[in-house]
Amino acid sequence: MAQLQGKIAMVTGAARGIGRCIAEELAKEGCDLAICDLKEEWLAETAEAVKTIGRKVKCIAVDVSNSAQVNAAVDGAVTEFGRLDILVNNAGITKDTFIIRMTEEDWDAVINVNLKGTFLFTKAATKPMMKQKSGNIVNIASIIGLMGNAGQCNYAASKAGVIAFTKSVAKELASRNVRVNAIAPGFIQTKMTDLLSEEVKQKMLEAIPMKKFGTAEDVAKTVIFLSSDASSYLTGQVISVNGGMLM
Repeated sequence: MAQLQGKIAMVTGAARGIGRCIAEELAKEGCDLAICDLKEEWLAETAEAVKTIGRKVKCIAVDVSNSAQVNAAVDGAVTEFGRLDILVNNAGITKDTFIIRMTEEDWDAVINVNLKGTFLFTKAATKPMMKQKSGNIVNIASIIGLMGNAGQCNYAASKAGVIAFTKSVAKELASRNVRVNAIAPGFIQTKMTDLLSEEVKQKMLEAIPMKKFGTAEDVAKTVIFLSSDASSYLTGQVISVNGGMLM
């Protein structure tokens, strides 16, 4: 039997890449889904995949940094499905450059989507989860939030913030049977990384003890674990999915 049969899940940044894979894996495990991204039309392929699996899906266009839109998105999902069991804060952007060239706009954009967006969705989802006295929140952080990276000080700060935020909210919600955990992916193979030269890829592989890149499925299956009863005694944890790149 599917591990999450009958659960209602919400995934931000679900149009492509890791977010889409997470949505599909949740559907395979029995979830009906509310999927979110900046434009509703971006979600068409993810929605079709969820429907093909046989689960219900609601597509929601939302700017994760806009509190009114986020509150409306969560309220709409709860109205549609009657409850909310799982929230995956996956939406994220990068605006990479060295600090000497980084503009205030570059900084604010990344912090607003990656960190503020996680705050707003978590706050909104906390209300129905506390009311039903159950829920799981999984925040997608990054290895960069643990180790830093030249040219990514805004992204590193946002993901380090997500990690600290996760631990703090986990302490607040534990007594209400709402668990909050994070995943810190390492180098995950996507369409974007496929464009890198073989020389760059080889250099990255040398830093990974397992000598292979991760996949979106590696992250998605960890989301399933953290959303299921298999992890019922885990909260406030950061699981690094990185092939040993950082230990």
